[in-house]
Amino acid sequence: MVIGNGMVARCFNEYAKDDRFLIFASGVSNSKTIDVEAYNREKQLLEQAIMSNPGKIIVYFSTCSIYDPSENNSIYVRHKQALENYIITSDVDYYIFRTANLVGPSGNPSNIFTFFLNSIKHNIPFKVWANATRNLIDVDDFYDIVHSILNSNMYLNGIINIANPRSYAVPYIVESMESFLGKKALYDIIDKGADFDINTAQIQPVIEKLNISFDDAYLYRLLKKYHEL
Repeated sequence: MVIGNGMVARCFNEYAKDDRFLIFASGVSNSKTIDVEAYNREKQLLEQAIMSNPGKIIVYFSTCSIYDPSENNSIYVRHKQALENYIITSDVDYYIFRTANLVGPSGNPSNIFTFFLNSIKHNIPFKVWANATRNLIDVDDFYDIVHSILNSNMYLNGIINIANPRSYAVPYIVESMESFLGKKALYDIIDKGADFDINTAQIQPVIEKLNISFDDAYLYRLLKKYHEL
């Protein structure tokens, strides 16, 4: 069973009639929003979904921003942590996947990859956090890793980070996009953000099994694959 209709939900379409799992892929799409009602809607929908589907394994997507000292006190992160705790203390089996910044055909303008690309393409000024890093992972790689875990009985009732083993400095991401597009961005550098680590050791065996290459050319391949979003 899949709840949601966004990019992540579409990835898990083959689970729509799988009675083993409840894939909860409906949440607040803009991590910067302060709309309390949006957070309440996700909370209520999750509670109803769990109560209405006894016996199913809950698959919930949280965020790796929990590890970011410049973001971990935001409304969005506190909300995600509260829902993680709700699931953990409920009488259910679960997987909680903390996800990095997904890159794919999301249609979500607040997605960092899409935001930077569109801003550069359309000459829209934006701000770059000088000290920030962001972890980018192809939504197809994300799906393959999660799918492999769900079907191998690994890490049940655990919290698993799904991320690229390397993060990128935000100025480097913007510079790479400028180089790829052959176009100068209009941005101001501001002294904000922080570098932070995401531990991916837990999923390293899965990455190797799937032969996913997070090499020096990974960002370039993301740009080549998704630059027309």
